[in-house]
Amino acid sequence: MFDSCRRDIHYLRLSVTDRCNLRCRYCMPDGAKIPEHEEVLTHEEFLRLAALFAQCGIDTVRVTGGEPLVRKSVAQLVAGLKATPGIRHVSMTTNGTLLAQQLPALLDAGLDSVNISLDTLDPAVFRHITARDEFAAVQAGLRAALESPLPVKLNCVPQVGVNEGELEAIAALARDNDLQVRFIEMMPIGYGAAMPCVSGPELRARFANRWPELHPVEGTTFGNGPAVYYTVPGWKGSIGFIAAVHGKFCASCNRVRLTSQGFLRPCLASETGCDLRALLRGGADDVRLRTAIRETIWSKPREHHFEDRCMPATRSMYRIGG
Repeated sequence: MFDSCRRDIHYLRLSVTDRCNLRCRYCMPDGAKIPEHEEVLTHEEFLRLAALFAQCGIDTVRVTGGEPLVRKSVAQLVAGLKATPGIRHVSMTTNGTLLAQQLPALLDAGLDSVNISLDTLDPAVFRHITARDEFAAVQAGLRAALESPLPVKLNCVPQVGVNEGELEAIAALARDNDLQVRFIEMMPIGYGAAMPCVSGPELRARFANRWPELHPVEGTTFGNGPAVYYTVPGWKGSIGFIAAVHGKFCASCNRVRLTSQGFLRPCLASETGCDLRALLRGGADDVRLRTAIRETIWSKPREHHFEDRCMPATRSMYRIGG
């Protein structure tokens, strides 16, 4: 359906858990608050809402977290989403630590694509960022994904003084592998708000200096997101830039977010939205729930205001599905 700004909203980011087995410093460091089990929607509640979202025009669902693979039977949820009339594409964003062992079940469930978050190629830097020693597991997950039939994207958040020196090496993964390596600006949300941002335009210029033949990918899309893609002649894959702060793309935003606790957020950078869990557990029928979904989508804010450094979003990234 269209919102009040005439944007076609057809993409739902569905956070199935706030839990994670890593403790990334900009997202969910040690000590972060985790909701109680009963506060999180059940599989049945997620699937009921997914069907209603589909009736409101949502045809693409990305399963996120937290780390979605720590949730039990998440492959069954993926299968349920794929079986929902109107849902044509189901993808997942994961940190990759559990992907190698769970990939067969996800493939059987019909998962259409996977994004793997990886900010470094150095095990020591990985431990510094995540506070965990799981680099080998992520590498195994990435290899398994690349050997599977799934389209694969790799998400990297450039961090000043942390992984700045290896961004070219991370980008070069697209030289020998058929994947999209995307560089995502640090969002001024939660723990990341206090961290400096390496801008997308700055990084693109830096890569152009390293690879003078870097050029935009024309006539090809790699999903439903806001990344702008570039490649180098002879490379198998491409490099993407997601510059939410320094390249505002709100005018073309096509998504809304449902948190693991059932709160529908029409914009990442806004606290407005609708508590669908309260309606669900309060006995609301499908008509009432569809109305709430439509009204929330219709009222999606025109744009974020990250540049003002005064955005009201108080929840950390792991609480809002990334």
